[in-house]
Amino acid sequence: MPKEKKQDRWRWTESNWKNPEIDWKAAKYITVGIDVGSVSSQACIMADEEIMVYSNVRTGWDSSNSAGKALNFALEVTDMPEDRLDYCTGTGYGRVNVPMADRSVTEIACHARGANFVYGPAVRTVMDMGGQDCKAIRCDEKGKVTDFIMNDKCAAGTGRFLEAMARVWQLKLSAG
Repeated sequence: MPKEKKQDRWRWTESNWKNPEIDWKAAKYITVGIDVGSVSSQACIMADEEIMVYSNVRTGWDSSNSAGKALNFALEVTDMPEDRLDYCTGTGYGRVNVPMADRSVTEIACHARGANFVYGPAVRTVMDMGGQDCKAIRCDEKGKVTDFIMNDKCAAGTGRFLEAMARVWQLKLSAG
């Protein structure tokens, strides 16, 4: 059951979770991915390619602080020290401001790879309805991005984005 922090009146609840079946002390390699988005930040810690811990927190005004908050909230449900992490990848809107990252990767690439990891090689399309934009991502059987499109305006351009998506997917739009 995810641990939850007190919820503000108008906001969603921050949460973290630990897989009780994974002992970090037995792992050979521990990695973390930190996604700093415009609305939320997540940390996912993996032990030997198995999801061990994750957290989901609100992104604040400072991306590097939000990255640290997400990581610390994930580590809060385990006794593993931060210095045990072998490798860190930053992604999302604030990916270049993840101070502990060894590498930064676009969220488009991470979405495709993540969908492949979680759902398998049959995944070919990933939709991301984010806080600042919407994306449709095509990928191959290994989770490599083969094409993508995203809305080219702010939230007011969402209808334009849906028209573009219909064109990409060769769907006809009709009024009513």
